[in-house]
Amino acid sequence: MVKLAFRNIFRQRVRTAITLAAITFGVAGLILAGGFVRDIFFQLGEALIHSQSGHLQIVKSGFFTYGSRSPEKFLIAAPQLLKQEVAQLPEVQEVLERVSFSGLLNNGKTDWPIIADGIEPDGEARLGSFIQIVEGRQLSQQDAFGIAVGQGVAKALGLKTGDKVFLLANTPEGALNTLELDVVGIFQSFSKDYDARYIRLPLAAAQELLNSNGINRLVISLKSTSETATVARKLDSMLKSGEFESRSWIQLNDFYEKTVALYEQQFGFLQFIILIMVLLSVANSVSMSIFERTGEFGTLLATGSRPADVIRLLMTESALLGLIGSLLGVAFGVTAGVLISHVGIPMPPPPNANIGYLATIQLVPIDIARSFAIGFLATTLACIWPGIRVVKLPIIDALRQNQI
Repeated sequence: MVKLAFRNIFRQRVRTAITLAAITFGVAGLILAGGFVRDIFFQLGEALIHSQSGHLQIVKSGFFTYGSRSPEKFLIAAPQLLKQEVAQLPEVQEVLERVSFSGLLNNGKTDWPIIADGIEPDGEARLGSFIQIVEGRQLSQQDAFGIAVGQGVAKALGLKTGDKVFLLANTPEGALNTLELDVVGIFQSFSKDYDARYIRLPLAAAQELLNSNGINRLVISLKSTSETATVARKLDSMLKSGEFESRSWIQLNDFYEKTVALYEQQFGFLQFIILIMVLLSVANSVSMSIFERTGEFGTLLATGSRPADVIRLLMTESALLGLIGSLLGVAFGVTAGVLISHVGIPMPPPPNANIGYLATIQLVPIDIARSFAIGFLATTLACIWPGIRVVKLPIIDALRQNQI
């Protein structure tokens, strides 16, 4: 039956070519669209990881719920032992200490409310690969009283590198303290909101300002983002005492989860549209072929073939068309994806972002397999309804088509 079906589909070469083209471009379109959306997720995730949150963070229990209002109540007084234990995990690249607090930044004329991160400059420079320095330089370990400010903060206060500023903050005991700092750099991250409120200064300077040696989070940088879930499970086991808790970068970035949910819905609708287009195109081609071959099917039924045999023959022909077209679609889609990724697609900054990026096509095996399955199944199923209609015709009416 397979040999007969193979010969049948190439009897009408033009119609077969049109059908194969529809399947090929449909499958290729699914692969390219899926790869483009995957790249959006990847680029957004890496931007958030390497400009703000790191891969995972460890804090005192309750910090993520109440720490934004009272960060001084959730300081980790002696993080060294925990830091060393986490750093021994094989997937971990680096563990960084960070203390965050709110305060006022003064340029001698006006105040601007900010959120400050006391950081280990050299380690954060390695982690923050998505942070661009638009003026000056990166904060370094030698900058005892240096400060890097977000582009929005610099614009609000009219700051430039070399300016002196005063940072005011409350200590954990409730006293007001101030520190004079030198602006060494102005940075631009992925997020406009982040750049409008955040500043960075050395951890030692931040602790001097707060009159405390504590930190409120350990930021973990991994060797690969794909290992995040594995390390998260290990941390849950390591921190089971309940004194500390950990969050992954996905949990820390609500914007990412909402963006993924939005694009997944849009891509699902796109898949549905392409499926319908392939289904209608193939169904039209198959219906025309079946109509022209009604006399042939009448002869098969008249010579003892069962209706199920005719349906099976049609499904075999459609399955072969689907297999060939889907394989061609996979080959075309993968090739186009590689070529597009080599050149790149310049993209404007996304909403609430400052920086554009160069998009590529992420070729993921599961997306390729899903696209192949959609093309194959849509083509195979397209023949069922026309086939049922033709086998329900009275045999004498079907045989009359041989005389036309």
